[in-house]
Amino acid sequence: MMNSKAKILLVDDDESLLKLLTIRLMANNYEVTTASSASQALGKLQQMQFDVVLTDLRMDDIDGMQLAEQIHIHYPSMPVVMMTAHGSIPDAVKATKQGVFAFLTKPIDKDELIDTLAKAVRMHGSSGAQASNHHDIVTRSATMHHLLEQVRMVGATDVNVLISGASGTGKELLAKAIHKSSNVSDGPFVAINCGAVPAELLESQLFGHKKGAFTGATSDHVGLFSQAQNGTLFLDEIGDMPLNLQVKLLRVLQEKTIRPVGHSEEIPVNVRVLSATHKNLPAAIADKTFREDLYYRLNVVNLRLPSLNERREDISLLAPHFCEQIAQRQGQGVKRFSDDAMDLLLRHDWPGNIRQLQNVVEQVVALSPGVLISAQQVAMALQCELEASSPIALNEAKKQFERQYLINVLKMVEGNVAQAANLAKRNRSDFYKLIKKHDIDVEQFSVH
Repeated sequence: MMNSKAKILLVDDDESLLKLLTIRLMANNYEVTTASSASQALGKLQQMQFDVVLTDLRMDDIDGMQLAEQIHIHYPSMPVVMMTAHGSIPDAVKATKQGVFAFLTKPIDKDELIDTLAKAVRMHGSSGAQASNHHDIVTRSATMHHLLEQVRMVGATDVNVLISGASGTGKELLAKAIHKSSNVSDGPFVAINCGAVPAELLESQLFGHKKGAFTGATSDHVGLFSQAQNGTLFLDEIGDMPLNLQVKLLRVLQEKTIRPVGHSEEIPVNVRVLSATHKNLPAAIADKTFREDLYYRLNVVNLRLPSLNERREDISLLAPHFCEQIAQRQGQGVKRFSDDAMDLLLRHDWPGNIRQLQNVVEQVVALSPGVLISAQQVAMALQCELEASSPIALNEAKKQFERQYLINVLKMVEGNVAQAANLAKRNRSDFYKLIKKHDIDVEQFSVH
């Protein structure tokens, strides 16, 4: 049984079937709203939030396929389960290509229906946690809704905010949401990753420099603080900032002025500073690698972004969202995940968080020949991600390289060991030992 009632929109022009299915669904703890036509169903979708649409295929005004098409245009994450007394393979194929979640044949098997609806609710989340898109942050997670409420509150202030969370959780996106909710939303939003800029160049990037201030400074450079004037500066991975620069940043936050490298005068700045890190800054303070006074200056308000595993209900929203973004970017039709493919995404652990999920979606969309992304394609992409994120040991890498090198040399000389040894600049005896060590069959390279 579900903790809260999932909401089903039941659509059928057969009044007796509507009553029968309503009784069955309510007995299984579903909240049921009925519609006797597709037009009526579209009207109810505008008025209420549902978790699943259960519809007949053959109806008088608009059939179930047309209804599903309209639902996917206006409510792209809404699962549609199709019922028909005229079940056929072409209908099922067409429904699946159109993104229909499941296709059930009348007379409807009670257990199959309940299992299908439960799976749809599990994959797509319950309307108890309503989906939203707040400044490009797509979520139905209660944790994220609470966080976004905090964003709205701090946005109206000018306090410094420190965003914490693991890599790939979307810290810059949250920073942009704070900026868009702020009193300086009309001003610029400027971001820099402090860990991606060499320490000797970071000061110039932040504060600017005068021509001739150092070797290579061939012209004046306007720093990011000046570029973010009357707006927001986002300092990502602030925990990687060198200590000597932390002192200068603290002074800027206190005095509201900057001094470009090689410049003798202070320049006033009006910039809101947001920062982020995946590091444990209190631990860094204890290790003397991060200044405690700067930490408290930056950390007036702390917002923690949950990992993707902590908001798993968002996976079924984010994956289609990324598909839509790719389609818009490339000017092509939107590809969709099969239910088995989505199930794989939901069950996978995501150490790389949303960034990793986005990478997987990019892969499967690029490699999927049709409009429907299969579970096999998702499984292959997840394996590629696993291999890419888990490099082999150095000794194993050397072993693989050595074996491949021997094979390549033997191919070049068609299996002639003496010539191969000469090319490799090894004596024949040593070369034979290497062949034996790697269990290479020399005969396979001989031309008969």
